[in-house]
Amino acid sequence: MKIKYLINRTDMRNLILTTCSLIVFLFIQLGCANAQENQWLQFQPVQANGKHIVLIGGDEEYHSEESLPMLAKILATHHGFKTTVLFSIDPETGYIDPTYQNNIPGLSNLTSADLIIIATRFRELPDEQMKYIDEYLKAGKPVIGLRTATHAFNFGNKMKDSPYAKYGHSSKQAGWEGGFGKQVLGETWIDHHGEHGKEGTRGLINGLSKRKANPILNSVKDIWVPTDVYGINDLVTDAEVLVWGQVTKGMTAESEGSWEKEILPVAWTKSYSIESGKKGKAFATTMGSSIDLLNEDLRRLIVNACYWAVDLADKIPEKSNVEFVGSYEPLMFGFGTSKKGLKPNDYK
Repeated sequence: MKIKYLINRTDMRNLILTTCSLIVFLFIQLGCANAQENQWLQFQPVQANGKHIVLIGGDEEYHSEESLPMLAKILATHHGFKTTVLFSIDPETGYIDPTYQNNIPGLSNLTSADLIIIATRFRELPDEQMKYIDEYLKAGKPVIGLRTATHAFNFGNKMKDSPYAKYGHSSKQAGWEGGFGKQVLGETWIDHHGEHGKEGTRGLINGLSKRKANPILNSVKDIWVPTDVYGINDLVTDAEVLVWGQVTKGMTAESEGSWEKEILPVAWTKSYSIESGKKGKAFATTMGSSIDLLNEDLRRLIVNACYWAVDLADKIPEKSNVEFVGSYEPLMFGFGTSKKGLKPNDYK
């Protein structure tokens, strides 16, 4: 009996050690999974419409790390979209760093995306990340580009031999002139038409599109933003301008319009197709800094465009709900002004 008791004690000790080891292993695995998941945000819809939008941020000046989580919460809470928000992350710290141009974790989420909203600037991503963007566009899926998306990518000497270097804003490759901005959205980076930091943009609704009852313009009436009008050389023939931009002589909504500077497109739709890819739809606006999106009608224009992009134009409300979900206090645009030491979960 004594020998049997000793054996049982040994078995029990081994069982406890094995259980503890298993618990530690599970905690490590859970921690790794959480560490990976915490590199991006995801918002589940209140009443799902079955569509998934991936919002891709990463710019040094206009604070897409603030604006995209805000839009994602509006789209999930008020409109039934599942949303995923991606950020430029410093891989050594795990913190959001808009100046880190070579890492946007979570682009694999594009495999289940029905729409992307992109607001990056001069990113030079590794091939293993760019491949998801390339595959998405070859599938002809819809794209919404905000502000700096006209120059979303920039492949310099370090990655000039990448098969995705053609996406760079200054690409001269045949069929890819102007890169992603020109070939997908309709224009690449040209210049500041308005005086940057001193003049804003008054949005002039295109009356012809309004008269045709384009649903993207439902209840979009009054747009003024503090970012300036971007220069545009030309758009493809099938582009439909929704909003023209008039330069304002000042940085307030009451500022007088500048009649000396011609109006230029600041929001439009078009189709796109990249080499060996299917035809897709694009909506682009050269407005869209985080502080621009304090303007209710600009938010409404973008939300309406999301419905249009995923073939739900007939579901666009007469007046889309674009109320903020939680607080939203965006920074003024500017280099070096982004908040430091934050992780994606801080924007929940």
